[in-house]
This record gives sequence, structure tokens and C-alpha cells, in this order.
Amino acid sequence: MTLQVIAGSAGMQSARPASPQGQAKESMAYGTKLRVLIVDDEPSICKVLTMALSRAGYEPIAAQSGEAALAIIRSEHVDIMLVDFRIPDYRGDVIFELAAGHQPHLAYQTLFITGDITDRAHELIAVCNCNFLQKPFDLSVLFSAIAALAPRIHDAAG
Repeated sequence: MTLQVIAGSAGMQSARPASPQGQAKESMAYGTKLRVLIVDDEPSICKVLTMALSRAGYEPIAAQSGEAALAIIRSEHVDIMLVDFRIPDYRGDVIFELAAGHQPHLAYQTLFITGDITDRAHELIAVCNCNFLQKPFDLSVLFSAIAALAPRIHDAAG
């Protein structure tokens, strides 16, 4: 399995400018583990990613719809978002824009995971300036991608 990088991006670590510091809502406290929101309408993917991320030391939260994901984004701090592009109630790029509006750091800390290989899907993901993994993917590749997106604010707490 290989990491799929949107044409024009420079790769996982340099595709985005440095994340702005201190933009999380004051009421959303940071924990000692990175909180990863998984947004995918496939229950099996949510389950596998939740188990794998938990074992790897992350605090995963799964949402199987765009509406559920946005409810979490509105009420809880999330460090990184993994979002499927094709979800029945919202497209992944719409979830991304709404999530980044509530938690601006997610504009720099989101990774798309998708089986949609159409040119249109790639164009819409590229507009978000995010990298993506094409399903199916290796968990080791996912962990590397998450590590590249991980905010540095937790380094001192870890």
C-alpha cells in the first residue's frame, strides 16, 4: 500500500504551512493523548481504526456520519481529523470546511481517507490543501501520516 499525495503537494511534512498556535477554543482542554476523530460511514473501518489508534497511544473518537462528526467538533477538542470523502449526509470536503471553521487547527491537521479515485474527488480534496490515503492502506502508513500532522503542543505533556 502506498501513501497517495495530491498532485502539487510537497509531501506529508511540507504540504502545509506551520499550524497557527493557540487557536483552539478556550473551553476545549488538551489532554495528554492526541485525540483523533475518525469520520467514516463504514462501521468496520471505524472499529478497526479505533482499536489500532488506541493501541498506538492515541485517543480515537469515531463518527459514522457528517452530522455526528460536527456535533463532536462543536463540543470537544480534536487534535487530528481523519475523514472519508464519501459519506451519505455530507461530503468529506464539506465536513472539513465546517470542522476547520469550529477548530481552525484542523485546517492543518486533517487527512482524507478514501476509496474514491475519481478526478473530481481528487480536485475537491486538493482545494482543501490536504493529503489523503487511498483505501485500502497499511496502518503503518496511516501512523506515519498522523505523526506528520501531529501538533507539537503535546510534546511537553507526553
